[in-house]
Amino acid sequence: MLELRPNCECCDKDLAPDALDARICSHECTFCTDRTDKVLKGQCPNCGGVLMMRPPRPAAHLSRNPGSQKRILKAGGCASTSR
Repeated sequence: MLELRPNCECCDKDLAPDALDARICSHECTFCTDRTDKVLKGQCPNCGGVLMMRPPRPAAHLSRNPGSQKRILKAGGCASTSR
């Protein structure tokens, strides 16, 4: 089951479990579409993997399987990442 992390690791933008603008890699590193497209160019700065659309969790399932509350934020953001 995906964690559905609550924020973009670059800019700390809130990303709800049903957000359509969340992107993840195979390790579930989570970013918003703005950072994915403009800064990261579709590549995860942590593992080098491809960032894909994170599937939204249907509201009916959130009560049993809520998204994570743990926020992860890269120190210094992602602008200086060179991968």
